[in-house]
Amino acid sequence: MLALQGDFEAHARMVRAAGSVPVEVRTEDELAGVDALVVPGGESTTFRILARRRGLVAPVLDRAKAGLPILGTCAGLIACARTILDGDEPIWPLVDLDVRRNAYGRQVDSFETDLDVAGVGAMHAIFIRAPRIERVGDGVDVLASYDGAPVVVRRGAITLAAFHPELSGDHRLHALLG
Repeated sequence: MLALQGDFEAHARMVRAAGSVPVEVRTEDELAGVDALVVPGGESTTFRILARRRGLVAPVLDRAKAGLPILGTCAGLIACARTILDGDEPIWPLVDLDVRRNAYGRQVDSFETDLDVAGVGAMHAIFIRAPRIERVGDGVDVLASYDGAPVVVRRGAITLAAFHPELSGDHRLHALLG
């Protein structure tokens, strides 16, 4: 898991529950040794600053383009979207999406709901300052929606979720990493 910020420890528990060994990634050398990458929630601007400082922007892009499976949740979704509608430049523009940060409201507007995720089944979803996917491009599959907007999408080996699966204790999205 990308261990620059966010609750990567909760993601590590889900990776273990899915039958894999979690590795914290903070450097290019650590990235070179992993078979998949989780980009956790957190704050997308902070991700950009830390990824640049650690020299991880180009290496993550290169590995992703070479087929590295990625799971991005909440800010991880924003980090992997091609277009961020409210001002920030993309970090790793890997998936043809337009997203809006904090679109479901502030921290006090956080909520939980149940979703039906294609290929996964019923899943409890926890939304905290969640991004909203406003547009999905060609080649991007919508696996689940909430209130008319996609909240889980997949393009190739990259799965993105607008919510925090690591907080619900459900490891099935992590299991998609292989």
